[in-house]
Amino acid sequence: MVELLASARAGVRLLSLHGTADLRRADRLLRQVWGTRPGDDPPISLDVMCALAHTGGYVGGAFLEGELVGVAAGFLASGASLHSHVAGVAPRARGLGVGLALKEHQRAWAAERGLGSVSWTFDPLVRRNAYFNLVKLGARAVEYLPDFYGPMTDGINDGDVSDRLFVTWPVVPDPAFTPVTEAPESAVTVLDEAGAVRPGNGAAVLRCATPRDVERLRENEPGEARHWRAALGGVLGAAFADGYRITGFTRSGWYVLARGGTA
Repeated sequence: MVELLASARAGVRLLSLHGTADLRRADRLLRQVWGTRPGDDPPISLDVMCALAHTGGYVGGAFLEGELVGVAAGFLASGASLHSHVAGVAPRARGLGVGLALKEHQRAWAAERGLGSVSWTFDPLVRRNAYFNLVKLGARAVEYLPDFYGPMTDGINDGDVSDRLFVTWPVVPDPAFTPVTEAPESAVTVLDEAGAVRPGNGAAVLRCATPRDVERLRENEPGEARHWRAALGGVLGAAFADGYRITGFTRSGWYVLARGGTA
């Protein structure tokens, strides 16, 4: 029912993709979203998508007025989980709820197969993705992965270190879990809006800033983007190692962390 509501809100039709023709369309769309140039590695290769679709993996598409505007692909993972490796929405369809509809299609697909969760990674510097994943969806960040994919040449990530947050999203929502959307006054700042690192001093709750638009920084101020990557990676990596967990993300772009995962 939730999947149907999300699809209706977005005005899209969600389908599992099969066959070379549809998968080639999916490949072209993902290359467009990533800005993949000739000679770049694609976000996911066409042959891998064909193999996933044929052997029981997940390849889903969102159609708007008959046009493919969103694609997601993933594979079965340990722990009875679907791992969503890639997802993208066409520029003209952003802001219409297509990404939410795709995620709920994945959740429904996983539920039909008796899986317990959906997992994926995302770039922790991108504010809109952090808010969407951690607050709108209610996924939980369980691991910080430094330079997880190594050097990437896919367009979007060219020349950047591929640090990622690994998140899990339960197929059956936990009614007791509510993501934090505002940091309490007692929260100690460990990375401020200027990108300066500060000591946490073992505080119960921490807050950690993100850059306003890291994609613009990568293009126009690559040195500043690299600084933010190193600073955020150092702070979040150390916090996870010290027993903190991310409990939410604010609209103004701050991660909220609490020791043991409760705020």
